[in-house]
Amino acid sequence: MNAFLTVEDAAKRFSPGITFGDKVATWLGVQKPPRSVHAVDGVNLTIARGEVVGLVGESGCGKSTLGRMIAGIHVPTEGRILLDDAPVMSDGVRPRKITTRVQMVFQDPFASLDPRMRIVDTVSEGPIAHGLTTRANAADYTRRSLEAVGLDPDFATRYPHQFSGGQRQRIAIARALAMQPDLIVCDEPVASLDVSIQAQIINLLMKLRKELNLTLLFISHDLSVVRHLCDRVAIMYLGRIVEEGATDEVYATPQHPYTQALLDSVPKLEIDDDIDVVFKPIEGELPSPQNPPPGCHFHARCPVALEKCKSVRPALVTTGIGRRAACHLVPALETAC
Repeated sequence: MNAFLTVEDAAKRFSPGITFGDKVATWLGVQKPPRSVHAVDGVNLTIARGEVVGLVGESGCGKSTLGRMIAGIHVPTEGRILLDDAPVMSDGVRPRKITTRVQMVFQDPFASLDPRMRIVDTVSEGPIAHGLTTRANAADYTRRSLEAVGLDPDFATRYPHQFSGGQRQRIAIARALAMQPDLIVCDEPVASLDVSIQAQIINLLMKLRKELNLTLLFISHDLSVVRHLCDRVAIMYLGRIVEEGATDEVYATPQHPYTQALLDSVPKLEIDDDIDVVFKPIEGELPSPQNPPPGCHFHARCPVALEKCKSVRPALVTTGIGRRAACHLVPALETAC
């Protein structure tokens, strides 16, 4: 697979600000160890041109942070992210060409749109700044962008509060498309929408992907949506990719215990004599990213953990054609762990 986007050993740590407790400790002369949040911890990922890759995991696992790093919003603490072998961020600055090539659609469409700006100004602001259109042609450019996402072009003169949630998300997608990107990072774009509207947005993304040969990184916690939309899926746990592969294969034969636990945690209806709801939530709590456990991050919640899982970090190894997993129980393709 020829990589269009390459994530190499990317890590992101956030240092929280000084708290009242820190001030008291300083006043008392107590030395407190430095704290940092390990949001992303050594991620390697590749995406081919025209591919749709799903990124799945529990809330707080670092999905959105990784997406923002790929989009050039966050600067990696370690590692690098390349688009066609060119860095997405260089010395903490996103190159001008990369700005137009990578765009992002956020989870909350209302929060991502300026309530004081008309839709024509919201959609055309970026293209004007980057020379993709002129102020004289901004209205026509916006109308074409709105038509591409199934909205009435006459909506261009309205404000965000005059639209429904689904319409606002279409506007957010139109704003991203107006920059003529090669890659769009979708950060749970349907999570806040009704089920019927979710289906419309998913169908729109599939249509645009086919027509424009778009590459998508689709971040979601909805396993059914990912299965319907994505070619490949990467499972993320506490800042690390623990499994990756073709969507149908990962869902059919999960190799990492966390992937299996995620699939088991989705409520299902089993019809025998009666209708029973089968629901098996993942036991235990997600560890704090400020103090992640050593070894395999999942070992404290894993029902099949080995002793070495508590101290030795499993490598993300090739386990089949297009399959990778990070588990001591899963043999590598050529050499057993």
